[in-house]
Amino acid sequence: MNFKRFPGLAPALIAASALLFVATRAQAQEAPRVRFATSAGDFVVEVYPDKAPRTVENFLQYVKDKHYDGTLFHRVIENFMVQGGGFDARYAEKKTRPPIRHEGREALAKGGPKNVVGTLAMARTSDPHSAAAQFFINVKDNAFLDPTPIPPGDPVPRFEYQGRVYENTPRANLVNAPQLFGYTVFGKVVSGMEVIQKIKTSPTGAAGPFPSDVPQTPILVNSATLVK
Repeated sequence: MNFKRFPGLAPALIAASALLFVATRAQAQEAPRVRFATSAGDFVVEVYPDKAPRTVENFLQYVKDKHYDGTLFHRVIENFMVQGGGFDARYAEKKTRPPIRHEGREALAKGGPKNVVGTLAMARTSDPHSAAAQFFINVKDNAFLDPTPIPPGDPVPRFEYQGRVYENTPRANLVNAPQLFGYTVFGKVVSGMEVIQKIKTSPTGAAGPFPSDVPQTPILVNSATLVK
């Protein structure tokens, strides 16, 4: 079998491949990492400012301010998630800065991760724009926590949610519906997932102001440090 030869093609392909490699490597190097040293062991999370810039900036500022040092994992549900970042060793809630605007849909649109095992997301109240310092780590795939994309159009010709079909719905009604925001995923655990697995199996019960889901042997964050 004969192949035609294109003298200029090979160098071009090599150059393109090299550029792609450099870009991919640079993108990987840009992802900041934070090491959590806890009473259950250490784990490291990687966060994505290119996907959720406001959320990452907010989280890293709390790390730099040492906000997480001395906090507890105060909510642990074995088949769901582990949550921390808000209460000290006496179960007193720590003061925070004003909450940030939710950017879960924007992060997903940029190819950000979903709420799957090992991913890091912001905790919040029923108000989508109430996230401050608390975070959670998914210990199972929790698709129901993902933001719901809104189809194009105004009104939106057809929208399906939880088995129901909505037709010709004003776009603003969907964009602003609290139940469609989901939770903003902004990073993932890149090492020490075995520590998270250990935390999730902790016996839980009542403690402090919480009636349930609190580890009965407190799991303390000794320090959270930016390592990259």
